[in-house]
Amino acid sequence: MNTQVTIAGVTFQNPVMTASGTFGSGMEYSDFVDLNKLGAVVTKGVANVPWEGNPTPRVAEVYGGMLNAIGLQNPGIDVFVKRDIPFLQKYDTKIIVNVCGKTVEDYLEVVERLGDEPVDMLEINVSCPNVKEGAIAFGQKPESLYDITSQIKKKAKQPVIMKLSPNVTDIAEMSRAAEAAGADVLSMINTITGMKIDIHRKKFVLANKTGGMSGPAIKPVAVRMVYQAAQAVKIPIIGMGGISNAEDAIEFLLAGASAVAVGAMNFVNPYTTVEVVEGIEQYMKRYGIEKVTDLIGAVE
Repeated sequence: MNTQVTIAGVTFQNPVMTASGTFGSGMEYSDFVDLNKLGAVVTKGVANVPWEGNPTPRVAEVYGGMLNAIGLQNPGIDVFVKRDIPFLQKYDTKIIVNVCGKTVEDYLEVVERLGDEPVDMLEINVSCPNVKEGAIAFGQKPESLYDITSQIKKKAKQPVIMKLSPNVTDIAEMSRAAEAAGADVLSMINTITGMKIDIHRKKFVLANKTGGMSGPAIKPVAVRMVYQAAQAVKIPIIGMGGISNAEDAIEFLLAGASAVAVGAMNFVNPYTTVEVVEGIEQYMKRYGIEKVTDLIGAVE
């Protein structure tokens, strides 16, 4: 059986990766997960300068998932380049760096800084629903998405993945805008904006009031959006949103995703990514599928 997938010229040993923000930069999970078994590690968002993130409390459990309003806390590109890239280089897995910013210039600074670093792809986070300035505006208007994508493509030396927001009216329109601007790959979906209120205290549970919802409850929405995007564009898609097991991952592949990313379930069961890899292999054996790429978009 062949589990390899090639996306924008980069070949992955299997189509399973981590969703940004749920796996640190790999080091945090390396005692539980053999990183050599993953197609790629997608790092937590990295900005040009350190970000403290939002005030606490910033995580809440909800039915079928969780809300987070971390606000993309990160140590900044200097620490990331010095500490995290050398660590990930020890493993036989691809390195995808998630890039965040508040202005186009912020993004470009990180993209240019990573140009000569040994990373395989860049994932551009233009869709974080709990960062008030910047990211949310880029991810919700086709014109803004086109503009930032085209500017990043002019500077980037690695293939560019644009991470799309589900908090839009028409995901196909957004997908076409990113493709037209030169995006090499799309990843979707980011979290869905949600809210939780403590009825006894009559207060918002999150200090930010709203947060991004992830977890099993959002999977049907994510599968639908991946399918719609796959019908609208020719570039590859990395599908994510509520993947808990191999069956969930296979749904995304059948809907048109070329690879999948596991997010919130890493907090529940740190072994989920490897279990998904093994489960896809078992499914291929069961149904006599020789190449995992035969599953991509194969829904009838």
